[in-house]
Amino acid sequence: MTKVLYITAHPHDDTQSYSMAVGKAFIETYKQVHPDHEVIHLDLYKEYIPEIDVDVFSGWGKLRSGKSFEELSDEEKAKVGRMNELCEQFISADKYVFVTPMWNFSFPPVLKAYIDAVAVAGKTFKYTEQGPVGLLTDKKALHIQARGGFYSEGPAAEMEMGHRYLSVIMQFFGVPSFEGLFVEGHAAVPEKAEEIKANAIARAKDLAHTF
Repeated sequence: MTKVLYITAHPHDDTQSYSMAVGKAFIETYKQVHPDHEVIHLDLYKEYIPEIDVDVFSGWGKLRSGKSFEELSDEEKAKVGRMNELCEQFISADKYVFVTPMWNFSFPPVLKAYIDAVAVAGKTFKYTEQGPVGLLTDKKALHIQARGGFYSEGPAAEMEMGHRYLSVIMQFFGVPSFEGLFVEGHAAVPEKAEEIKANAIARAKDLAHTF
């Protein structure tokens, strides 16, 4: 069975967030088109996503030195164990859908913490004599991103770092197909905000048939 990991990184729901509204339209249509696929919603604002900190580093160090997981402290077990769970879940999925706003030219920090949890040598990529090689070569990914301004082209395009970061990470993991669906300009031209949102929702529904 095809497994889809629907990863949202926004504190608001679809009634307040443009990205979440478009993401909802996409995933609901996707479920209708693919009723036999398993869709797992990972709301990063409601899940425990550990950050790499002193406990994580010390836990990793103990494991590398040959100690067992049971020999880790309670804090190390909780954080390292949860990161392992997130990584295994990520690897087990066939498709990824990231839904984020653009905040300060990037995305909410919880998504970076999540990427840190799943970027694991030997699982999502490996080191070779020729350099790092991605291991997720049979996956595909989509990024739905809301941008208040216009960043697809023009001078502001260089400032967009959220989609570009995910694009680099997906390439690093070996994911061969990564698409972007952008909702942009609603803050720059507020009189057209509803039209921009409606057009993005329509595109999302169309894309759900081919993703």
